[in-house]
Amino acid sequence: MEKVTEIFGSMVFDDSTMEARLPKETYRTLQRTIKDGRHLDLEAANVVANAMKDWAIEKGATHFTHWFQPMTGITAEKHDSFISPKNGGKVIMEFSGKELIKGEPDASSFPSGGLRATFEARGYTAWDATSYAFIKDGVLCIPTVFCSYGGEALDQKTALLRSMEAINRQAMRVLKLFGNENVGSVKTTVGPEQEYFLVDKDMYDKRKDLIYTGRTLFGARSPKGQELDDHYFGAIKQRVADFMKEINVELWKLGVLAKTEHNEVAPAQHEMAPIFTTTNIAADHNQLTMEIMQKVAKKHGMVCLLHEKPFAGVNGSGKHNNWSISTDGGINLLEPGETPSENAQFLLFLCAVVKAVDEYQDLLRISVASAGNDHRLGANEAPPAVVSVFLGTELSEILEAIEKDEKYDPKQKDVMRIGVHTLPKFSKDTTDRNRTSPFAFTGNKFEFRMLGSAASISFANTVLNTSVAEELKQFADVLENVEPSGFEEALHELIRKTIGEHKRIIFNGDGYDDSWIKEAERRGLLNLKTTPDAVAHMLDKKNVDLFISHKVYNMAELTARHEVYLENYCKVLNIEALTMLDMARKDILPAMSSYSAELAKAAKEKSELLAGADCSYETETVKTLCALIGASYRAVKKMEGDLLASKSIRDKAELANYYKSIIIDDMRDLRISVDEMETLASSEIWPYPSYGELLFGVR
Repeated sequence: MEKVTEIFGSMVFDDSTMEARLPKETYRTLQRTIKDGRHLDLEAANVVANAMKDWAIEKGATHFTHWFQPMTGITAEKHDSFISPKNGGKVIMEFSGKELIKGEPDASSFPSGGLRATFEARGYTAWDATSYAFIKDGVLCIPTVFCSYGGEALDQKTALLRSMEAINRQAMRVLKLFGNENVGSVKTTVGPEQEYFLVDKDMYDKRKDLIYTGRTLFGARSPKGQELDDHYFGAIKQRVADFMKEINVELWKLGVLAKTEHNEVAPAQHEMAPIFTTTNIAADHNQLTMEIMQKVAKKHGMVCLLHEKPFAGVNGSGKHNNWSISTDGGINLLEPGETPSENAQFLLFLCAVVKAVDEYQDLLRISVASAGNDHRLGANEAPPAVVSVFLGTELSEILEAIEKDEKYDPKQKDVMRIGVHTLPKFSKDTTDRNRTSPFAFTGNKFEFRMLGSAASISFANTVLNTSVAEELKQFADVLENVEPSGFEEALHELIRKTIGEHKRIIFNGDGYDDSWIKEAERRGLLNLKTTPDAVAHMLDKKNVDLFISHKVYNMAELTARHEVYLENYCKVLNIEALTMLDMARKDILPAMSSYSAELAKAAKEKSELLAGADCSYETETVKTLCALIGASYRAVKKMEGDLLASKSIRDKAELANYYKSIIIDDMRDLRISVDEMETLASSEIWPYPSYGELLFGVR
């Protein structure tokens, strides 16, 4: 194998490649575009496009595409070849600056929440110069944003970039108050840990539910699950190791900082974690990671499942979003310093995050909401649906001392006052890591643990960036009006006041404990258990004001996303319900009817052959099966009727609540009786691979 240092980024038109291939003036112009957001004139764009084309062709590319992230949760691309006709029936390879900067896809065929009518097809993709172009499968991929003919964002990335600008503006205001004049910009960084399952492809192909929905809709628990805790960090099976090896190579070629890989808690479950990078790049890289995982898995005779809950009874899959704030000089603003000024700055940014999580807990819950993730949140394997912040014992005690103007440091016995006292130096892991917290401080970053494994990280980080930007704005508004002589006192009072008003969101205990849910309710925290419950708050005035004031979304874009969330929830559940009906009617009920008839026939033949023969197995099984078949059929009929009734509901919020309260119950009732039948059926008769075969089938 080639050296990692040689292959890393080899398929990326990165900064070093640009510098080597572009004229100096063009390179400088492009850098200004990337760093300052300046317009790239067509002449310079043509030079960049030609250099990019030549490089791509040398790497074996024949096509180019604008690679974007619509509101489908996956990426989109339309391939165009470099060929252009030439006299004499020949072709030349061309790629213009105009083609680089702007594309024109069909906007009507993507989710738009009413922003685009089906007859209004035109949309635009525009080059995101902050994210490097790359080659994938012989195609030059140009990362872009995606907007409607009227300029409204139709994608995940546009708002993310806007939110990064918002937090940069407000963080720069705060840093100047602390005398940081040399900072040019502030960016958020993210390292998203990706969990997933691997199942044998032959078995996957026999499961309609996995094919249509990404999760098992039926399935009795296998004799062995995760109860022995023997899979987590266990020895990696050779077949899986080969898959991971190829994944690493493919991701490294694309400049993705794939770092850590291991077995997760559940059988057949694994995790890949990258090194953190700038948030918009991390969003691109995570989309690539999910796509390449699925592609490479098939090459190894497996299927990669990214659904949040593909199997009942074992842990689901999340995506831990490790988020922080850094300057262009590499200073982590969530890293506690060693001097009074550094301490004060850290505490102010920390308080901004705590305040943001408290005031916008509903938005954070919305940002991770999906039909799939609803199965996972609060299931004693993932954070509860209640949003809270874990700070650890020591940092919590420091904040409490500040709030109360009390002594903290046992050595110095000084009152904790900002700008006067230096924080006791503490390591990154001052207390045991809290795996039950939705939003945990881990020394120099926050780990947002509620994201589902299949989700784009863009919206969650858009919410984080924008909400923290708002709090920093409020802090700057206060402190900029203070005389220099009174700055320390005003800063101390601001931090003290913020802690007192928002400490309710801080919880360091067991998030899985039922007592916390009661305590959270007493504190006034939200418990938005389902997607419809959460999305109902999306257009609350405070949330609308937040996004509009920071120019992250306009009202039309917010309304559209509200509609897309509800529509997607309903469509997912409708597909799942229809799949269950198809499986039950066409496969399971006929198989069980035949099986019970065979058993009845066997019992009759045995009793006729041998008087007094013990036919208790056959008769009792037939009796139980008949009851379960009947219960299953009644559940099928009820679900069919309820689905038919849903077609008359026009309001999307009403429809989502109907699915939440009616259809989900129907699906549960049908599953209970079907799963019970599976425990009685012969393995030769049952029409689908079992949980045991799926979870332990990759050897």
